[in-house]
Amino acid sequence: MRRLPAEWEPQSATLLTWPHTASDWSDILQEADAAYTEIVATILRFQPVILVCFDQSHRQQIQRRLNAQGVDLTHASLVITKTNDTWVRDYGPITILHNDQSLLLDFHFNAWGGKFAAELDDACNQNLATQGLFAGLPMQSSSLTLEGGAIECDGQGTLMMVERTLLDPARNPGRSKQAIEEQLRRSLGARRFLWLEQGGLSGDDTDGHIDTLARFCTPDRICYQQCLDPNDPDFLALQAMEAELHNLRQLDGAPYELIPLPHPGPVYDPQSGRRLPASYANFLLLNGAVLLPIYKVAADSLAMQQLACCFPDRKVVGVDCRTLIRQNGSLHCATMQLPAAVAPAAPE
Repeated sequence: MRRLPAEWEPQSATLLTWPHTASDWSDILQEADAAYTEIVATILRFQPVILVCFDQSHRQQIQRRLNAQGVDLTHASLVITKTNDTWVRDYGPITILHNDQSLLLDFHFNAWGGKFAAELDDACNQNLATQGLFAGLPMQSSSLTLEGGAIECDGQGTLMMVERTLLDPARNPGRSKQAIEEQLRRSLGARRFLWLEQGGLSGDDTDGHIDTLARFCTPDRICYQQCLDPNDPDFLALQAMEAELHNLRQLDGAPYELIPLPHPGPVYDPQSGRRLPASYANFLLLNGAVLLPIYKVAADSLAMQQLACCFPDRKVVGVDCRTLIRQNGSLHCATMQLPAAVAPAAPE
């Protein structure tokens, strides 16, 4: 029997890939380094981190930077493997429990339907496993193209997804909705599927990743990105998604408790002026805490309050994500949790 744990279950570590000169961050690498320093320092307050570095020189640079900022690296592991980009949520290992034993799943990754180069990212999990990072745990590969940010789970066999992401012919050509559901049953142990047809953010290049739109907080509670401004380009899509969420039902037929997150309003790239896909739904769960992406706008404080209602037993910490969002992602996109059953080996 297979089960995909919920993200609020105990974790052993958080995996991140640090930006490097060979990635799309090269033009704003100084800002990216500062942003990742804050993120790593904040996560380390609650649990260990694993940092994927491009090469030995990159690893040394990161160590020097973190040491200079007074970050305690006692519970940080810095490993080396080449990557195309930093969005490890979408190409990192998805960990399930198979007969109560941890199993790492390595799905195919093609950069959101072939939008960017991805051959290094797609090989990342196998490279890390070869280095012994996952303490010899078995890793199973899948031909299904699946990004971690495209699925939300309740830990009890229910998956929530946006149709146009998984059914994208540039991701899974020739595979029907039924065929994809069957693969998700076999690989993740999924038993129920909540498909959304609506929802989306201006500037998004993932075709509607669910982790920017709606998230499980408990098996019977969902928080979601709301928009109440009829003049905002996101209004119609998010209103339609909200109506869909109201129609979703739990296994026993009861509706879900829905908690709206405020819309941050338009956030623009300071150089190009491009609208960015800012969302408060892209939060990150840690042991005893939840990190909220903030954008230094008026809605940040209300988002903090609403997230505290979603997770009353966790400390809510805001993390400035104005730099991250310039590459179209945020906190959840930049990280991948390793459940407590996975005890990563600490490389020397």
